Amino acid sequence: MFGQLVEYWFYTGDTKYNALVMDGMLAQVGPKNDFMPPNQTKSEGNDDQAFWAFAAMSAAELRFPDPPPNKPSWLSLAQAVFNLQAERWDTKTCGGGLRWQIQPFNRGYNYKNTISNGGFFQLAARLARYTNNGTYAEWADKTWDWWASTPLLTKEWQINDGSAVEKKCTDASQLQWTYNYGVFLLGAANMYNYTNGDPKWRTRVEGILNGTQVFFPKESGGNIMVEVACEPRQTCDNDQPSFKAYLSRWMAATTQLAPFTTELIMTKLQASAKGAAAQCSGGTDGVTCGRKWTQSNWDGKFGPGEQMSALSVIQANLISKVDGPVTDNAGGTSKGNPSAGTGPGTDAIDPKEIGEIKTRDKVGAGIVTALLLLAWLLTLWWMC
Repeated sequence: MFGQLVEYWFYTGDTKYNALVMDGMLAQVGPKNDFMPPNQTKSEGNDDQAFWAFAAMSAAELRFPDPPPNKPSWLSLAQAVFNLQAERWDTKTCGGGLRWQIQPFNRGYNYKNTISNGGFFQLAARLARYTNNGTYAEWADKTWDWWASTPLLTKEWQINDGSAVEKKCTDASQLQWTYNYGVFLLGAANMYNYTNGDPKWRTRVEGILNGTQVFFPKESGGNIMVEVACEPRQTCDNDQPSFKAYLSRWMAATTQLAPFTTELIMTKLQASAKGAAAQCSGGTDGVTCGRKWTQSNWDGKFGPGEQMSALSVIQANLISKVDGPVTDNAGGTSKGNPSAGTGPGTDAIDPKEIGEIKTRDKVGAGIVTALLLLAWLLTLWWMC
């Protein structure tokens, strides 16, 4: 969510909420400045931590106001997450990769999934581009090579959800989610840009982008985004309605890093934004956003995920009006710390010490953010 709010400021120039965004992000850095706060560590997954790092990385790349001098920098926070996740690289099972969960007592620890490994890949690629440090690029290559060697990626560029450690990652869940494609798309675009247009990375960007066509069904015109794994059957859970937000944002960012993708991507983002705007016509306020962008009247669905996705795809259409992401040597102001997140201590915790995982620990911050998103979506509605 917070990465999306950083982008809202970047696209619109509206500074009204910057203090809230900064305070919200810094409140979650934790005592070791690695986005593992006590209120989340017991249930946090590698993917969760990566999304916080994405928000920090966006703040650095888009020159969001820097934190006070006595607080960690945006870049150092992203580097801390990278360093921690590099230490978690697991060669004892499946030949490599990250597990979904950090703590072994959490459900999903024995699952190596695309979003966790894609999160690490994208973070490494973005750090490589921003810092021009080859170590990050090496990890991006390593992560891609491992992922591509598993059933998580097929020769037809189908990106599957995850694979079980118990089966030695010999097969995979065939579910396809928008954010799984998006996370690797933006990572590959960063590597394409970092390598000055290496044909290998162009092929990978094109392959993933062509693979995303599964989310733009021909029966709806071929350009409006659908979360095909759950949306048509109305089986989406609380998280899944937000997935289209990430693909929308990462497709837009890809056009700046790999400009050859612009025409194809913007055709889809424009059509999807029109569909999303039509869905933002429900509720008692008349502007609550629904889920089915292929449907011209409100579908009766609502929630933070629907609001996030609508806001993301609408503001993504402003991408051509803003500058591209900066780097450490070209406009960046966030100062790094390559050793952030390293040193004595461990992120493993004793399950006997944590007590019951309460619902408020999982969703408390999301309520306030969802309310802000609704207000900002109304602003963008009038801008468009």
